[in-house]
Amino acid sequence: MRELPWPAKVYFVALIGTAGFLLARSVTMPKWYDQVEWSRLIVLALLFLVCESVPTLLNVPQAAVSVSYSAALAAVVLVGPLGAALVGLMAVVSVRPGLPVVKRLFNGAQFVICGYAAGWAFTLAGGTVGLPEITDFPGIIVPYGAATAAFVAINFMLTAIILLLVAGVGRNQVSLRGIVQFLGSIVGYATFGLLIAGLWATVQSISTVLVLLPLFVARWALGHYHAEQRSYDATIAALCQAVETKDYYTRGHCTRVSAASSMIAEEIGMGTERLRAIRYAGMLHDVGKLGVPTKVLQKDGDLTEEEFAAIQLHPMRGLEIVRGIDFLDEAFAGIMHHHERHDGKGYPMGLAGSEIPEFARIIAVADAFDSMTSDRAYRKAKPVDVAVAELRKNAGTQFDPVMVGTFIKALSRDGWNPPEAVPAPPDDAVETTAKDHDDPTTPIQVVSER
Repeated sequence: MRELPWPAKVYFVALIGTAGFLLARSVTMPKWYDQVEWSRLIVLALLFLVCESVPTLLNVPQAAVSVSYSAALAAVVLVGPLGAALVGLMAVVSVRPGLPVVKRLFNGAQFVICGYAAGWAFTLAGGTVGLPEITDFPGIIVPYGAATAAFVAINFMLTAIILLLVAGVGRNQVSLRGIVQFLGSIVGYATFGLLIAGLWATVQSISTVLVLLPLFVARWALGHYHAEQRSYDATIAALCQAVETKDYYTRGHCTRVSAASSMIAEEIGMGTERLRAIRYAGMLHDVGKLGVPTKVLQKDGDLTEEEFAAIQLHPMRGLEIVRGIDFLDEAFAGIMHHHERHDGKGYPMGLAGSEIPEFARIIAVADAFDSMTSDRAYRKAKPVDVAVAELRKNAGTQFDPVMVGTFIKALSRDGWNPPEAVPAPPDDAVETTAKDHDDPTTPIQVVSER
């Protein structure tokens, strides 16, 4: 609590106070306990507790979602607004490992408020609290839809506000796609609440098992998938670190090329799997440097034809290094061909125009842009507008003009944070590359050996 900024503290106290007021107001009413079907409440509260203790992480920063939404909305139908609020209060005693008390209190308070709001929306829309009858369908769908809308909207609003106040989460951290995924997950889980309520009339509390057991299996599979993705990311990061140890000035280059490549890919509408592959390709595009002699990379002055040929082979060396990593998929083409030129004068195969794989055309633009906007041993970083002008100048010759235009469009909307100025390396540091083969403003000079 002490680490929270003061606006977040005020918001937190107000939220706790609102939830406490709603509960106190309800339990001080005459014979309030007669308004709740306690056997149903206890089962739903235990179900909510189990679900809330094993959330599923999403591809959204600081966000997770659990099947508990199903239990909370089933409670709206089966035990009413007060019952739904009491079920949501179980979030305070969640057994989720490592969850701070502040977050437990926040989750409990916002679920109390959401439960009340959903219960009131359900009754105002014409819903009747209790076991649904066959004749209630399909009429109950409208009140339940109103309850779901109220629950999801208020939950999203309360959570978004605290994230903004605590962490300043903005567009650069949470994309529109991520928000849609988050809301879609909540609504998807919410629909199972109506199924639980509908089955309760025939199989009682066993309905919760029949409905949620498949969801828990799916949750386990999704968790396994995320763990696998994290192991992939760790593998890629380790390879990048190995590459960047060969050059003091290119620390972070792979990560930035990956980010810039993702900007282009998102702008042209790539799907989730291809976006992941282009990120990997951007991270590993220079892994072939590991196969280039250090004395060539660090040579000060013109290169011989043989030395330049060794540099031109680094895309193929990169492909050889990562060929056995199956999950890279389409990333192989980006690694192999990112130094091809639109006019056919690139390497290693001299492809031109549409012959060059799409991933490679994207990475070529991102690679050159980051090289120009980063410090190098032989020059300081160029301003973003100068780098953009250079991309425009070389569009149609070195770069695919469509990819250049797409990147500039994404850049004008999202902006770019160039790396901080790099101080001169200490005397005992590894020597740095004398020339950058990615920099279109300073091409490598080659002298004939004849």
